Amino acid sequence: MSAERLGRGFVRDMRWRKATQEDAVALEALIESAYRGDSSRAGWTTEVDLLGGNRTSIDMLLATLEDAGQTVLACDDAEGLLATVTVERRDGYGYIGAVSVRPTCQGQGIGRDLLVQAERLIGEEWKLERARMTVIAQRPELIDWYARRGYRDTGETAPFPYGDARFGAPKRDDLYFVILE
Repeated sequence: MSAERLGRGFVRDMRWRKATQEDAVALEALIESAYRGDSSRAGWTTEVDLLGGNRTSIDMLLATLEDAGQTVLACDDAEGLLATVTVERRDGYGYIGAVSVRPTCQGQGIGRDLLVQAERLIGEEWKLERARMTVIAQRPELIDWYARRGYRDTGETAPFPYGDARFGAPKRDDLYFVILE
C-alpha cells in the first residue's frame, strides 16, 4: 500500500487496483452506503431525498465486472474497500459512473483521487481524449463539485429512466440527467 496525503492534512494508506468478481459484495455495500439509505447521510453525496430503493445490485455489478468494455477501479485502506468508480469505454470517450467513497471518509480528497485514476485509465490506457458522465440535475452541489474538477455541462440532458427499478425508486417526478464532459 502507498501512503497518500489527502485534503485537510489527512494521510491514509491506500492501494488502487482493478476490482474483480470477488469484490461484488463489498462493491454493492459501498455503493449503497454512499448513495442510499441512512448510512449515506454521513457523507455529502447522498441521493436519499431524491431516490429510494437500491443504487445497484450484485447481478448488475457482476455483469459490469464481466464486461470487457468496462473497468471497476477500487481503492482499499486498512478498513477494507474505501472507494470505487466504474469506467466504461464508449465510442470516442470514457464514461465515468458510480463514483463512490465510504460516507465517513468523504470530504478528504478521495473522490478527487478517484477521478484522477479514472481519467488516467481513459487517457493513458484507452488513449481517449474525453471523459463524460451523467449527474442528476437536481444535485447542484455535486455538479458544482465536478465543475471544480474541470467538468463542464455540455448542454445535453438525458431522461431519468422512470419505471426501471435498476435505477431506484424516484421520490420526485422531475428528475433528469445533465451530461458533463
